[in-house]
Amino acid sequence: IGYQLTRPLADRAWRIPPPKMLNSVLVRATGYHLSRPRADRTWKLPPGGGRLLTAPVFVFSAPRSGSTLLRALLGSHTELYAPPELPLKHLGVRADTRWIEASMDGLELTIEDLEHMLWDRVLADALQRSGKPQIVVKTPSNVLVWERIAACWPDARHVFLLRHPAAAVASLHSSFDPAWRPEDGGGMDESVARGLRYMTAVEEARAALPGFTVRYEELTASPETVVRDLCEFVGVPFQPGMLEYGRFDHAGFTPGLGDSSLNIRSGRIQPPTPIPDEVPEELSGICAAWGY
Repeated sequence: IGYQLTRPLADRAWRIPPPKMLNSVLVRATGYHLSRPRADRTWKLPPGGGRLLTAPVFVFSAPRSGSTLLRALLGSHTELYAPPELPLKHLGVRADTRWIEASMDGLELTIEDLEHMLWDRVLADALQRSGKPQIVVKTPSNVLVWERIAACWPDARHVFLLRHPAAAVASLHSSFDPAWRPEDGGGMDESVARGLRYMTAVEEARAALPGFTVRYEELTASPETVVRDLCEFVGVPFQPGMLEYGRFDHAGFTPGLGDSSLNIRSGRIQPPTPIPDEVPEELSGICAAWGY
């Protein structure tokens, strides 16, 4: 179909009839008809193929681990755009009727396929509007779907941000706001359970994916050394002005979208709070795994 055939010793070319007409001729002549072979349902886009984002950077961390500070530092680079939090886990599509399910089956697409397209398009659009060439995505809840993120962007770079588990949980507990997470109840047990859930996911991603590990304590103690190494990993030159993140616009520090405390709003890197004297027993395993 669509090819031109030339008859020998003829002055004119003729075209194959349209598929419908050709099928009727074939059926009458042979009893067979043409059909398109079904695509292999296990077929996936090759790395980079079909994605608008190229080699995005994802920061995987538990809540209250310093990811907002890291976002502000990296977003102060002239080549890096670090947008406000976007929980991809909660950005999805619906196919809740049998008609749309039939359509998706006919298109050989899954809900996951569509959601990956959506994630990629939203972040690519944000990056384009920023005017910068590379994106750094930080949202603690994204680590809960790290496998899907790795499948969506096989060429992504991963940064694993660690903080002493007891300090992160203490900060999480003190920052509890029932307006944002009323289901947590606000008790220390709930804070420990929630923090450990994220930390476990960070460790799983860290064991499975290549990447660069940053410790919050080292970031606040020796910011230039850590940020230099991080820039090298991301593939951009270090810019000293990154450390003075208060001079740049970071779309605000909005409650519910990361840290919005006076410390982060100061525009200067602050020393970390002391590690609690007592470490909850539930955190002993992750403390050992992370070398704390």
